[in-house]
Parts: sequence; C-alpha cells; structure tokens
Amino acid sequence: MDELPLDQVYTLLAVVDEGTFDAAAAALHVTPSAVSQRIKALEKRTGRVLLMRTKPVRPTESGQVVARFARQLALLERDARTELGLPGDEAEGGAAGEAKRPVPARLAIAVNADSLATWFLPALTRVPQDPPVCFELYREDEAHTTALLREGQVMAAVTSSPDPVAGCTVRALGLTRYLPVANPEFESRHLEKGRLVDRLREAPVIVFDRRDEIQDGFVRSLAADTAVGTGGDNGSTAAHSATVPGATAPGASAARHYVPTSEGFCDAIVAGLGWGLVPEPQAVPLLRAGALSLLATDRTVDVPLFWQQWKLDSPALAAVASAVAATAAEQLIPPR
Repeated sequence: MDELPLDQVYTLLAVVDEGTFDAAAAALHVTPSAVSQRIKALEKRTGRVLLMRTKPVRPTESGQVVARFARQLALLERDARTELGLPGDEAEGGAAGEAKRPVPARLAIAVNADSLATWFLPALTRVPQDPPVCFELYREDEAHTTALLREGQVMAAVTSSPDPVAGCTVRALGLTRYLPVANPEFESRHLEKGRLVDRLREAPVIVFDRRDEIQDGFVRSLAADTAVGTGGDNGSTAAHSATVPGATAPGASAARHYVPTSEGFCDAIVAGLGWGLVPEPQAVPLLRAGALSLLATDRTVDVPLFWQQWKLDSPALAAVASAVAATAAEQLIPPR
C-alpha cells in the first residue's frame, strides 16, 4: 500500500467526527465535493471501503484504523509543536506583535457515568494546564468503553476490561463498590416480608439503561447463594450476570424504571420509585441522613476499573494518566 496522504487522512477523521460530508467540509473550509473526492481517493489507495454512508457517517473496521491513526498523528503533531514553542495551525492571534496563543491539546476520553459523577472530574482538575489541555468526554458503560478505543473515537478509557485493546496499555485503577439501597418507606412497603431475593424479584427496580445488568446480577447472586445454603453471607459479589453463577435464573423485577444519569438514578431511589445499587460515595451520605436504607448489610458489588490508553509518547496523555491514577488511588478501593 502506498503512503497515506495526510490531507486525505485528516479529511476522513473530520467526516467521522462531524458525522456528515457537508459538516466536515465546513470544518475544513473546503467544498463537500472536495471532501468526497479525498475520501474516494483514500479508499482507492487503501483498496477498502472506509466509511459507511449513513447518517451520521460511520467508519468501517478499516476506517476505524485510519481514524485512529489520524487522531494519534494529530496529537503527536500538537505535542511536537508545543515542545518546539510553535503555535498550532489554529492558534489564536492577539494584538499586533503579540505571540499567538497555542491551541489546547484535545483529549477524547471514554468514562462510565458513575465514575464521572464521583471521582473522575476531580482527577481532571489535577492535570497541569501549561500547555493547556481540553477534554472531550464520552459517557459509556464501563463494559463498553473499549469499543470506543477500538473505533479510534477516544484516546483513553475507564473500563472494566483488563484485556488491552490492540495498541493500548492497561493499568488497574481500583474497585468501585456498589451498595443495594432503597428509600426506607419503599423498603417497608415492598421488601419486609419473606426472603430478600424473592422480594427483589417482585419490587420495582431502578436501572440505568437497557445494558445495565448490575441489579439483575445482584439478584441472581443472592439466588445462587440461597441455593447452596450460604444465605448470602459471602461479602462482595460480581457486577454482571455473565460472571454470576446461575446467570440464566430470573433477575430483578420486570417492573423497572430506566434512569440514564448517575445523579438521576440515585434521586429516583431516594424518591421511592424503586431499589437499586448505588456507588458507595453517593450512598453513604444518604444512608447517614436516613434518606436511604441498606438492604443487605453483608452484600456489596465491587466493579474493577482499569485505565486503557494508546501507546503514544504524548506528554498530555501521560499527564492525564498520572492524574487519573493518583485520584483513583485515593478514591477507589485498592485493586485485588
């Protein structure tokens, strides 16, 4: 394969980021026809279809490789300009004779909602801002953030997967502990009579979205423990049904409310709409205030978190990784 022309590579990245050929043309200050010609030329040069002409445009598997290469190249170029004291192509100009201000490095990072609501933003405040760094955060379930790494949409991710994506490094961050909780009145109304596992299969439950399995996994783990006679007195349990014995057994109730924000999820439980598993940092103050009750004092769900990032010698990316690891060491349960 011949070398990849950079104007064509960056054009493909613009189309992926902007979602349409017209939007990419506007961002690049060229005509849509020029964008189309560059993409066709790049596909001809690689001998592969790189983009699916949908709305929004999506990269094919080969297109993901090119988009990831383009994003890595852009980051390295910006790092090199910064180290050389050169302004970026989009550097802002000041008054006459005043040096142009460097354009901040933009780092795309995937992170799960609960980390975003508890410890991740404080980590970003620890990243040095000389030279400046800006963040583009993609909120995604920790079990699915690695997909964004594979697609080249993000440079780093907080994930529950210890298996490195190709071209990435992995670092263990720690465990997020979840507590099964409910509004005290809700508990009195729905959960007081009979075995807890049976009551949880009937009581309304709060679920983050349709891919959230943590509540179902918790109920199945209780059922598995009851079946072998442990009564659920074995401490922490796995987070997802795929790792819980008896994963095909019934999970939580079909009466469920979907609340796709971490804060809203917790608020829905406090309001008495249903029970659910809440990150310990969010749950503890509410338990102390009497707004929530702990449903099982001997049961927690520990979700391991990892930091995956591209294998790039980038000062900006290294600074973020260091800040994230330091904050995780302070805020999360140490990895096992």
